[in-house]
Amino acid sequence: MYIALYKPYDVLSQFTGEAGQRTLREVDLPRGVYAAGRLDRDSEGLLFLSNDGPFIDRLIHPKNGHPRSYLVQVENTPNEEALSQLRSGVLIKGYKTKPCQVELLKFEPKLPPRTPPIRERKNIPTAWIRISLTEGKNRQVRRMTAAVGFPTLRLVRESIGNLMLGNLQPGEWKAVSPSEIL
Repeated sequence: MYIALYKPYDVLSQFTGEAGQRTLREVDLPRGVYAAGRLDRDSEGLLFLSNDGPFIDRLIHPKNGHPRSYLVQVENTPNEEALSQLRSGVLIKGYKTKPCQVELLKFEPKLPPRTPPIRERKNIPTAWIRISLTEGKNRQVRRMTAAVGFPTLRLVRESIGNLMLGNLQPGEWKAVSPSEIL
């Protein structure tokens, strides 16, 4: 079984948690599926789940380098120097990230509103960028944007391999086939 889920903000990418924590248990998913990788509690978007362990391993193992793409709302508008630094790799926690694709978006992406909404400051504009990585260190995208001076405000994973988030809404899921992913 292969499932694409729009993981809502403030939900853990697992079925168990501490008292008061929201988990995948609140989403009506088929039994026996497990998340392939993670999205942090404060991130949202595409989460792939399956009961096919070898396929999950093939998808998330770093040696295979399948791309993951994120829509990232940041404080201020990154200049070309910051975008170039992100593209070539930045140093985070003693590790230099691999080169990646980064694009400053001209328009705000059409996404469902986040609950709660991001904090807004009257004097600080925001911008959206798309980052495509082939690695996935813990909180990597957030650390990368912070390292170049543009903290992440909202992070939405839009794709894993060839699988796109599409029109799914937070908490919605659909069955997919392996050929839609790799």
